[in-house]
Amino acid sequence: MFKNTPFEAIAKTMQESAPKMNPAAVQEALKPVQDNLKAWADLAQAQAKEAQAALTESVESIKGAKDPQAAFEVFKASAEAGMAMFAKNLKAATSLSVDQFHSSVDAIEKAHPAREAFAPVAKNLKAAASTAESTLDSVMEKGASVAAQVASVTKTKKSGK
Repeated sequence: MFKNTPFEAIAKTMQESAPKMNPAAVQEALKPVQDNLKAWADLAQAQAKEAQAALTESVESIKGAKDPQAAFEVFKASAEAGMAMFAKNLKAATSLSVDQFHSSVDAIEKAHPAREAFAPVAKNLKAAASTAESTLDSVMEKGASVAAQVASVTKTKKSGK
């Protein structure tokens, strides 16, 4: 009935395994995936609400601008707030990613047949992910600092003229 093609081999394996399948075990195995997806959905929803509120506030502020300079200041404040929100959102997404990565490495370590041999690898993987997160945080802070310095110099030049 089954030939030696990849699809038929998969079908044969599924047919042979179907009676042994434990729905409770499958549900338990999928729980971390569901939890991870829920965490991302919650984060995305919170960030979307925050972005919508910021946009609404900007629109209302621009409506109240009486002259071009006031409108420019509203746009400038909106851009600064947008950049701050972007940095905050990127940091939250990175943090969630690293947390989920750590959890995945812990799960692999727990299930690994040679747990003691895998432990140093797991430790190094988690350390690398944490280092990447710290590096991104540092880059974002340094970028914000440079942007603030440029804005300060620009203001000083404008008021000196």
